[in-house]
Amino acid sequence: MVPKDPVMLLSFINLKLRDYYASLGELCEDLDVDRTELEEKLAGIDYHYEEGKNQFV
Repeated sequence: MVPKDPVMLLSFINLKLRDYYASLGELCEDLDVDRTELEEKLAGIDYHYEEGKNQFV
């Protein structure tokens, strides 16, 4: 269950990336999340995925 609220979503995704997934692609595939939709939602609160850090900053 992925949170709908963008701030809660940010926290949830960054925790999952830090603790369980080596990449955003892996997370999206495993959780059946649309990557483009996820990135657009977090861009709406000015957070963008940084591959080198494997997190949204």
